[in-house]
Amino acid sequence: MDLSRRGFLAAGAITAVAAAAKVSAQTTTSSESLASVGTGKPFQMLYATHFGLFDKTVGKDPIDELKYMHDQGFRALEDNGMMGRPRELQDKIAAEMERLGMTMGVFVANADFKNQSFVKKDAETRAMLVEKMKQAVELSKRIRAKWTTVVLDQYNQGVDWGYQTANAIDNLRACAEVCEPAGLIMVLEPLNKHNHPGLFLSCASQAYAICRAVNSPSCKILYDMYHEQISTGNLIPNINACWDEIAYLQIGDNPGRKEPGTGEVNYRNIFKHLHQKGYKGVLGMEHGKAQDTKEGEAAVIAAYRACDNF
Repeated sequence: MDLSRRGFLAAGAITAVAAAAKVSAQTTTSSESLASVGTGKPFQMLYATHFGLFDKTVGKDPIDELKYMHDQGFRALEDNGMMGRPRELQDKIAAEMERLGMTMGVFVANADFKNQSFVKKDAETRAMLVEKMKQAVELSKRIRAKWTTVVLDQYNQGVDWGYQTANAIDNLRACAEVCEPAGLIMVLEPLNKHNHPGLFLSCASQAYAICRAVNSPSCKILYDMYHEQISTGNLIPNINACWDEIAYLQIGDNPGRKEPGTGEVNYRNIFKHLHQKGYKGVLGMEHGKAQDTKEGEAAVIAAYRACDNF
């Protein structure tokens, strides 16, 4: 490993900050001191929390959790399961987010890991996909969402890869025609083959080629750094290489898919790089917490404060 002395010391400093945050969280026991983790000051980057990340501290009510997220400095939320929530709750969440001045991140429009949908070439499948996107558009208007996650599902081992790619491009073009008038952006999420074997889209370079071919402002990349670290690594150069097609990013350390500072990814440097590139979009916190306790939730907040300090 070729590390400069400066890089080695910087990495050590980050590890020390994360460790200190963890120790601090572990020794904090009162609800009053847990609440004091939040400074009220917004983070430099638009990190999007998700429901359940702070439920040990504030309980299961989504509105209470939204308020707590805002108090800690978070200004965005993503909710993969938003399409499956009762309409009344969807509207209630959207109204509270508008009141708090928070940005809605992604919700999932398609993630059927068991079927081959986008790689097929038949009218029935395309009609089904288009209908899903129509439903996503209607939801996006009500909750004021700009991005929706699309997973391209499984590949077919009996069909040449080139034909499947062409089918995916054609199906995505049909879906993009539905999204473009509403300004909704499908963000294609590559998922690593180790955790999700059999899925068609597995790395950012593949997603980049497909988005270039679809050639629509409504078809872009969701660059999930947890998955990309497992699939290819080389995170910052790959971000630069497909920058023109990235519309959304997600966070998760590896191994474990927990908060920054629990694995091998130097998120402080990545966030700094994105900030320097002028990225103003959402960074989805699609990860768990190393400790599923109040103290663990405080550690998540402390980890983001440490990584956002650049």
